[in-house]
Amino acid sequence: MDNYVITIARGYGSGGKTMGKMLAEELHINYYDKELAKLASEDSGIHEGLFGITDEKVKHSLFQRKSGLTSEESLFAFQADTIRRLAQNESCIIVGRCADYVLKGYPNVVRLFIYAEKEACIREVVERFRLSEKEAARKIETIDKERSAYYKYHTGRDWENAMNYDLCLNSGELGLKKCVQIVRGYMKVKFDQ
Repeated sequence: MDNYVITIARGYGSGGKTMGKMLAEELHINYYDKELAKLASEDSGIHEGLFGITDEKVKHSLFQRKSGLTSEESLFAFQADTIRRLAQNESCIIVGRCADYVLKGYPNVVRLFIYAEKEACIREVVERFRLSEKEAARKIETIDKERSAYYKYHTGRDWENAMNYDLCLNSGELGLKKCVQIVRGYMKVKFDQ
């Protein structure tokens, strides 16, 4: 089989990032999340910090004041080029950054959306960051709004729309190990492994 890519969009606190790492380890492929900023920086020659300003956020006014050189749209385009290069050169997992949309039309892509009920996400964030439930709920709401706005801005689509993905998995209900098993089973059917 040719290279394949698994893209993961995820609600904050759903464990999508952890599930992606588990899946990458099991499949013996690379996992890309925040590393994409470094790779896009190397590919474009633009300072890595500029990519961090807009990492899954839409920050027009702040961004334009700080950079003055490169638009938010061009940073997204450089990062999208890096995602496409990775998809052409290796099998991998890419978390966030509208990778499902960037790789639209590419063969051998599995597009995932990982979510969980609000209570499960709150429990996860409370445990991970030692926050109160109220602080965790606020953090989840803020980050999910940022991700949704980023996705809408760059794709014109709704981030939580199941039509954008091949599989939408409730990690709170299934657990991360079961999510990994389901994705592996889906890949066997899709790629006839």
